[in-house]
Amino acid sequence: MTSKPIITADVGTLAQDAIKLMVAKDIGALVVTEKDKPVGIVTERDVLKKCCPNASCEEVKIREIMSKPLITVDADTPMGVAVESMVDKKIRRLVVTEGGDVIGIVTQKDLMRGTLDAFRAMHSLTEML
Repeated sequence: MTSKPIITADVGTLAQDAIKLMVAKDIGALVVTEKDKPVGIVTERDVLKKCCPNASCEEVKIREIMSKPLITVDADTPMGVAVESMVDKKIRRLVVTEGGDVIGIVTQKDLMRGTLDAFRAMHSLTEML
């Protein structure tokens, strides 16, 4: 269960351009790449907390504000393990990989939705018994 397809931006991208891309794609994060290899993630919170109060978003490159190292989870990882990882690391998004390739991002919201679906399915099963 992952969010929309991942959108990436190079480490040299200006924060202002990253914000424009997130708004255009209606997403809250970009996977940051260097030489086409994922190296971090930049979120709307990163921009707000690390860029806007102190500097102009027109001057700051996302390499300066991205969260790193990139925290990933394999596509086969159980939902509970993913939730535990997010709680332990105090993050709201995990990059999902398969065979070493980035295939998506799973968010707190995705995991909450998945948990709710599981509870609904269990409830339906108990009603049938």
